[in-house]
Amino acid sequence: MPDTTAVDGGYVELFVEFSHALRDADLPVGTDDVMTFCEAVVHLDPTDILDLYWAGRTSLVAKRDHIPVYDNVFRQFFLDEKPTAPDDPRTALKSSPNGQSVLQIPDSETERPGGGNDEEVQMGLMASPIDVMRTKRFNDCTEAELAALRRIMSTIRLTPPRRRTRRIRPDRTGRRLHMRRMAQESMRRHGDPVEFVFSERRRKVRPLVLLLDVSGSMSDYSRNLLQFAYSARRSTGRVEVFCFGTRLTRITKQLDRRRPDEALAHAAEQVFDWDGGTRIGDSLDAFVRRWARRGLTRGGIVVICSDGLDRGDPEVLDRAMSQLDRLCHRIVWLNPHRGDDRDRPLTSMAMLVAEPYIDDVQSGHNLASLEEFARALPALR
Repeated sequence: MPDTTAVDGGYVELFVEFSHALRDADLPVGTDDVMTFCEAVVHLDPTDILDLYWAGRTSLVAKRDHIPVYDNVFRQFFLDEKPTAPDDPRTALKSSPNGQSVLQIPDSETERPGGGNDEEVQMGLMASPIDVMRTKRFNDCTEAELAALRRIMSTIRLTPPRRRTRRIRPDRTGRRLHMRRMAQESMRRHGDPVEFVFSERRRKVRPLVLLLDVSGSMSDYSRNLLQFAYSARRSTGRVEVFCFGTRLTRITKQLDRRRPDEALAHAAEQVFDWDGGTRIGDSLDAFVRRWARRGLTRGGIVVICSDGLDRGDPEVLDRAMSQLDRLCHRIVWLNPHRGDDRDRPLTSMAMLVAEPYIDDVQSGHNLASLEEFARALPALR
């Protein structure tokens, strides 16, 4: 059986869904073909759309006549392009958003006997549009680009940091003797001496709490942040997700769905103040009184995703942030407008009030910033 651990953590499930899409298009794709596809991606980059195309084409396509159908399904599934007819002539080059010429998936017409020329097709620039979209702000992306980014975002897996507990476990590299284990082994052998057993403290995953601002000022980012929260919930079980505008709503259970669109739809049904006003202080105060004081954030990391534009009382926000700071391990604030002075002030009253209690401020305006946060999360000791 192939070792697919290198592409696990969301990729294997994504590839299986892609195989189902091929079967829906009447392509004979078996389980062995999917396993071969996953085995091929082990040796490639699963985030490179070009590698995915050729790995799938060589392992999932058995006949030349199936190539046009495979190309259409691949464009629709990974690139969110509308399917085209097999005989529709398509040029190999198109203009990317930054004005550079980017080579697309080769047209199957040029690979049929007697079609096209004998020149070798160069595919080296295929990943350029993906890199461009990673650094493009969510509010500047088109609907097709946002759909493609959400597919990539569904593969992000968060790794919360671990903390040492008071419990110990046997560890050969430990520095202290495990006296209890040594005494048990000695009693089992009727008092005979045993080998030294060393110990180390057990490590426990820190809880992760996401508080998402879904008010009107965050309308360009809330849908993508909610997709990011869904990926976080899928990657690790100890993730709690809340939405707030004028009031707080817990949506953790609504995100426990296999399909992201279904999960996000159920979550949106629970949030009645979507695209409404903003009362950050009142929402955080409700979170502290109802959830944080009951131990939900004990030793955990609280991530607040908001632009800091608040219509509530600053004193309420200051009191809520002060209490939250004492009840959790770290407070991280993701502000999509950080460093963007085009139409927003660099600071707001809410950010000035909350700044003394924030351990780290990062941006969440594009996919690259969310990936950067995911990479930095394990280091938040």
